[in-house]
Amino acid sequence: MIELVWLIPIFPLIGFLINGLMGRRFSEKTIGWIGAGSVGASFLMALLILNELLHMAPESRSIQKIVYSWIWSGDLNVPFGFLVDPLSMIMMMVVSGVGCIIHIYSIGYMHGEIGFRRYFAYLNLFVFNMLILVSANNFLLMFVGWEGVGLCSYLLIGYYYEKKSASDAGKKAFVVNRVGDFGFLLGMFLIFTVFGTFNFVDVFAVAPQKLTQGGLLVTLITLLLFVGATGKSAQIPLYTWLPDAMEGPTPVSALIHAATMVTAGVYMVSRCSVMFAMAPISLTVVAIIGGLTALFAATIGMTQFDIKRVLAYSTISQLGYMFMACGVGAFASGIFHLMTHAFFKALLFMAAGSVMHAMSGELDMRKMGDLRKKLPYTHWTYLFGTLAIAGIFPFAGFFSKDEILYYALQKNVIYWIFGAVAAIMTSFYMFRSVFMTFYGKSRVEPDVAHHLHESPPLMTVPLMILAFLSLVGGLVGIPVIEGGHVFGDFLGPVFQPAKAILDHGAHHAGHHSVTAELILMGVSLAIAIAGLLIARFMYITSPETPGRIVERFAGLHRLVFNKYWIDELYDFLFVNSIVEFSKFLWKKFDEAVVDGAVNGVAAVVRTFGSVLRLLQTGLVKDYALSILVGAMVVIGYLLLR
Repeated sequence: MIELVWLIPIFPLIGFLINGLMGRRFSEKTIGWIGAGSVGASFLMALLILNELLHMAPESRSIQKIVYSWIWSGDLNVPFGFLVDPLSMIMMMVVSGVGCIIHIYSIGYMHGEIGFRRYFAYLNLFVFNMLILVSANNFLLMFVGWEGVGLCSYLLIGYYYEKKSASDAGKKAFVVNRVGDFGFLLGMFLIFTVFGTFNFVDVFAVAPQKLTQGGLLVTLITLLLFVGATGKSAQIPLYTWLPDAMEGPTPVSALIHAATMVTAGVYMVSRCSVMFAMAPISLTVVAIIGGLTALFAATIGMTQFDIKRVLAYSTISQLGYMFMACGVGAFASGIFHLMTHAFFKALLFMAAGSVMHAMSGELDMRKMGDLRKKLPYTHWTYLFGTLAIAGIFPFAGFFSKDEILYYALQKNVIYWIFGAVAAIMTSFYMFRSVFMTFYGKSRVEPDVAHHLHESPPLMTVPLMILAFLSLVGGLVGIPVIEGGHVFGDFLGPVFQPAKAILDHGAHHAGHHSVTAELILMGVSLAIAIAGLLIARFMYITSPETPGRIVERFAGLHRLVFNKYWIDELYDFLFVNSIVEFSKFLWKKFDEAVVDGAVNGVAAVVRTFGSVLRLLQTGLVKDYALSILVGAMVVIGYLLLR
């Protein structure tokens, strides 16, 4: 079955081609189920391959499948090949599984849209590229998928291209990611220069011999790769595109934030764990950027009123946790949180879409309230997602986030403080969204209130599936039970080389304390409950309190509410300066030099022609006179010799 791994990305590609080329002939229902069915087929194939992989010995769970020789030129030999190992299988399961659920939900959500066929074609292409990215056995093929998801994000974020804010958001995502991709490309070039190959297995096998532990070269390679990761996974300083990505349809937001695109950076850093383990400076940078991003984005999320933007900043924050895990050497924990986050973040976005569906597209939580009575399924599933992301026991986020905080504390207490403060903020702003949307006094406009209704089963059933996964998804990683961390044990062989390097560098292996883990689990739970209680007090018990706080700290609130004016700063430093420099080149170089040179040549020719045309009078006597004068000049010249 592993021999057929190439079918996993091919199924969505087939769906893209069918809907893209022949979709005009099909009904809306047929288009939707072709799109969802193709991704579902990928999930079933991934499930069969995972089952085969589980029956193999742990040390044998790394198989390369070469389909054909893709690029062969001199010393460069790049096959179109796939790597089947625990890490790639986890990612393929998440991408295809969650992606299939989002496709099914989209059938109901996008019903009646003019661009229905185009939407599902793009969505299938998105999943295809992400599956190529996570299953590739070499950097170059990974980069094809990397750029492919960048293209699809541009197409889907700007899906409503006639709306200026949507087209601008698509362009912003595309341009910001190009900045990160430039770093990724430089890192790839360095890798090929040093190793002479792009193959993951070959590079990581000889990295300890080819590169010096803590050396300049390995540090430069990993930092350049991380630049690419900050773009794709929206970390400081390249995070600004993700909040604006809300301009696309809500299922697109769910796909980007949960299963594709933003998880690519975390996956890439984890895949390169051996090289990052050899670069302590790079690991420190990854941990600091991750921790700061988790905290920074959480502060902004506390002040937003657009329900999708709250979720967008929560994604940036949760991705920060994943990178912080990688930075402290807990790569398996970062992937664990990536998986659980895929469940509850897809759920939250889709539940928010269900709210929008009922509210005629309204996003402002100040115009909601008391919706739980009209939208019971949406309310309960959104609540499940909130309990998971806040880290309430026994929901999935409790286990994965607690594990990251545990390893962060082992590495450096500063990292733990970043994570803990971000955790209480996350709990607060997520329960704030619950209380403002589903509880309290109704603030729904009268013309919208009488249209309130629960979403159809095509939307609510996917919500229930994800709510169930958000509840039980963390049970595969129970750290305090011997053998209970099935997820970590499964990924163990992938990260064992990196762990060996890190343990050797520390001169000892980290000692796992069950007591310390239990205490930290209790602290994490207390933090999450504290955020819940604060939100309940401010938005249910004493709803006038937020207004008084805003009034008292007006300047600080304005700063955070306006996202620290980072977008405006970037516009001033980069966007506007580039525009002004372009205008300078246009006026001073293009018009003055390039156009001036061309126009100058034309002017000389025109002037010369204007003089010569005087000789062309059309009168025979003038021409006879010219011949006579010419003959006299020639004769005179000859006589004078």
